[in-house]
Amino acid sequence: MAATHHFNASKLLDVSGFVCVVTGGGTGIGLMCSQALAANGAKVYITGRRTEALEQAAKSHHPEHDGSGSIIPIGPTDVTKKEDLEALVKDLQTKEKYINLLICNAGIPGPKAEPEHDDANDLKKKLWDNESVEDWNSTYNTDVTAVYFTTVAFLPLLQAAIEPQGPLPKFGASVITISSMSGQMKHAQGHFAYNTAKAATVHLTKLMSSEFQRTWIRVNSIAPGYFPSEMTAKSSDENQKSELPAEKVQEKGHVPAMRGGREEEMGLTALYLAKNEYVNGQIITVDGGVMNVIAGAA
Repeated sequence: MAATHHFNASKLLDVSGFVCVVTGGGTGIGLMCSQALAANGAKVYITGRRTEALEQAAKSHHPEHDGSGSIIPIGPTDVTKKEDLEALVKDLQTKEKYINLLICNAGIPGPKAEPEHDDANDLKKKLWDNESVEDWNSTYNTDVTAVYFTTVAFLPLLQAAIEPQGPLPKFGASVITISSMSGQMKHAQGHFAYNTAKAATVHLTKLMSSEFQRTWIRVNSIAPGYFPSEMTAKSSDENQKSELPAEKVQEKGHVPAMRGGREEEMGLTALYLAKNEYVNGQIITVDGGVMNVIAGAA
């Protein structure tokens, strides 16, 4: 039975002792999640393809207060390569006995071609000439296939975190995939490859949640709307941070919140999924109300 003090936010969101791994953790949403976890006590390993970005992110955003967690660069890792994933797991096994949380955040935007023509010949030319099979395959490889193999690679380390709790094991480890509101809408936004890849990530999350629950590992997904990242802003500053002015979001005309998401809002979502052991197989859409305006895919 919970006493009132058990509902204190500092206890509800405390991840002290957690060991976490975040792919694509050097910028954008991956870095936001890493900061939130580290600020609340977790040891967070961030990985990605760019060593300099990882090191700069860790240096710029190490928790300030004594007793907080840490952000540690590891890698580099190309999540589309099984040998890189194996090397990452083996490296972590020399440092940690288990991990409590894996965030599969690494992703790419893919090709863009707006389906803006009424004439079928013009429409074909626009889409045919501006997209390639190679670009589609690369998008799926990074945004879907790599999410699957990254999760599979870490299953033993995740299961090692699970502790007995009475007659049943405890859901002490979980995976968070980063999908997108774009995978839930009918509007292509000119990103047919990206949007369908993120829709696949949504379904993959549900499949993994269902099939992996026998290991007592939870799998959920965050589906972001517009957040400041290299994908939306095209660049990062010296602290690996991006800017997304409210007016740029307002120009889109379909964001009821009239702004992009705040970094703290993304971090809060990651903490919620990391700590709430009764949430499994869910897609948490954090989009400022976009899906109230844009038609959903289902």
